[in-house]
Amino acid sequence: MNVQIEEGWKKALAPEFEKDYFVRLTDFVRQEYQQTTVYPPGRLIFNAFNLCPFDKVKVVIIGQDPYHGPGQAHGLCFSVNDGVAFPPSLQNIFKEIHDDLGMPIPASGNLTRWAEQGVLLLNATLTVRAHQAGSHQRRGWEEFTDAAIRVLAEQKEHLVFILWGAYAQKKGAFIDRNKHLVLTSVHPSPLSAYNGFFGTSISVAPMNTWWLMERLLSTGKKQQINKYAKEIPLLHPIKRSKGIVILYDDLCVCQISCIPSRAHSSRISSGRCWLDFSDMCLLQIKHTQA
Repeated sequence: MNVQIEEGWKKALAPEFEKDYFVRLTDFVRQEYQQTTVYPPGRLIFNAFNLCPFDKVKVVIIGQDPYHGPGQAHGLCFSVNDGVAFPPSLQNIFKEIHDDLGMPIPASGNLTRWAEQGVLLLNATLTVRAHQAGSHQRRGWEEFTDAAIRVLAEQKEHLVFILWGAYAQKKGAFIDRNKHLVLTSVHPSPLSAYNGFFGTSISVAPMNTWWLMERLLSTGKKQQINKYAKEIPLLHPIKRSKGIVILYDDLCVCQISCIPSRAHSSRISSGRCWLDFSDMCLLQIKHTQA
């Protein structure tokens, strides 16, 4: 089956396109578009994949259904078209980013800018009838998006998966926490946001930094430390003194205090950080908001 989707994803998901469930799914979706109003527009069904190529994925955010109101859905979870009022969940996402980082709430709820930077904004179900939430569930989309998440989890390392709410957490339960950073909280919906979403510091930009820090703490082995440090950039060092390196990116500051039990060395270059430590090095990390 010739599915119009980004080439990297087409290759990664090729086995799915030939399965019986996907054939039934495409027949159902085609009939729905012919007989009733369905969102998003047909050309945007795979918009999340097309804006965020397989080889560029850094972060995955899992939603559930597309918005089912006129002009809202355009193939990215939580996102709406320019000029459309923010749905409540999106309002709360922007509010948390503002409260956490001090960033102004944007004028548009269009998250294309996130997708183009490597954030896969993936709904579990990719289509919906107008004004009928959940109307295309259990038709095959869930199996297809499970396959997309699985191929990322199995073929890549050091991704960040953001799972908001019980549904997303169940969908991502199989993700290997030793290969990827999995962040969970309640859903940003008004029904649950005040029960644990606000105050979770959901910002995307520092996550690779924190992933590296977690791996440094959990491994303690020089080879593994070097592996992670070489693969994940920590951006620019701003201060170096005896035993202490402070690194920053646009959104956070990490202070790393190294207290070795025997000699160690650290090598730092602008734009990327390599840390060489002995097997018995203890790291103390302090995070402060920039």
